[in-house]
Amino acid sequence: MKNWSAQKCAQGHFFPYSGVSIRRKLNHKVLAAAASLALSVVTLPASASNWWTATPHISIGSAVVNVRHFGAMGNGSMDDTKAIQAAIDALPESGGTIIVPNGTYMIDALKGISLRSHDRLSLASGAALKAIGNSERRSWVVKVWNVNNVEIVGGGVIGERYSHRGTSGGEWGYGINISSSDKVYVHDITIQDCWGDGLLIGALGSGKGMVEATNITLNRVKSKNNRRQGMSITPANRVYVVNSSFTGTHGTAPESGIDIEPRSQGWASQVRLENTDLSNNNGNGLEVHHNVDALSLYKVKAENNKGFGVYTGGPKNVNISNSTLTQNYLFGVDISADSSYVSIADNTINYNGDAWYYAHGKSIFTPGTAPRDIDVASSSRYVTQSNNIVSPMK
Repeated sequence: MKNWSAQKCAQGHFFPYSGVSIRRKLNHKVLAAAASLALSVVTLPASASNWWTATPHISIGSAVVNVRHFGAMGNGSMDDTKAIQAAIDALPESGGTIIVPNGTYMIDALKGISLRSHDRLSLASGAALKAIGNSERRSWVVKVWNVNNVEIVGGGVIGERYSHRGTSGGEWGYGINISSSDKVYVHDITIQDCWGDGLLIGALGSGKGMVEATNITLNRVKSKNNRRQGMSITPANRVYVVNSSFTGTHGTAPESGIDIEPRSQGWASQVRLENTDLSNNNGNGLEVHHNVDALSLYKVKAENNKGFGVYTGGPKNVNISNSTLTQNYLFGVDISADSSYVSIADNTINYNGDAWYYAHGKSIFTPGTAPRDIDVASSSRYVTQSNNIVSPMK
């Protein structure tokens, strides 16, 4: 998790931002060296190709249940948690589809609803699962834990950031939590207003007992106005996010669109973000930390974030291509803290470092006198840049 308080912008001034102190120094020699590497041949380590698909095959059982037949009301006031869980539990072991008609279904997020293997949670377009306000630091609306072949489609999930009763802080109120599960497909759904993260994809357990999430696909998912992150990814393998958006995160740090941060629990590997919007967040559009391997950004948009468009602090094998990273308060791309084997090619990365311009009453489109779009730290290795459109210089 990265917090910022005093970030040196492209014009050599410092400005306030968000809480904990940090000072960064632009190194023109490093930038020049990184640019020259684009002319040399640096071979990135090979990784699996085309493992992703926007419409994966998920094995769902043939049985069908309707939550209304188990007593769920969807009237926005009654606690429907037990009724919906009863519908899920009524399915055979082979699984099936849980139909959720239009309505607002109140969920006790201290319990959440737990899906089983081979289940499809199908919400009507006018259906929402909404968390009942609580005073705890950790909660979930939908849990996908230790299962396989699960699909969640339609409607919405609404957190309890506006009804949370706690005074002790906390930042772990999730909309959808996918942990230690395989073959999960989430699509055509909106997750919003969560006390913590809209979604979490990760692992349960630690050490030899840790089980990562695998083969997770998000397609046409909107995660917005969440308090901590649009989405967090911790230990996981093969996560594909396409045609989605993670926007408007604000409330408690890091406040990013997506944060990939497995820490010492394990590794996040083979993560692909495609045609996805990471804009208007109070932190970074995307931030990536150590223990991350094989990350690809293709046609990603990160605009008007109050941190970096993309920050990397230690991953390896990163490819950023055909993306638009513009008008962010700090650099469009910051390659930092031991990141290695990074390719930045064929992107539009311009008019970043905007905090200084706003603070001095200048147009952000004013040509600058120092780099403001791509920052490459001396501790990073094998970083190449080619065919990127950057801000004009005076």
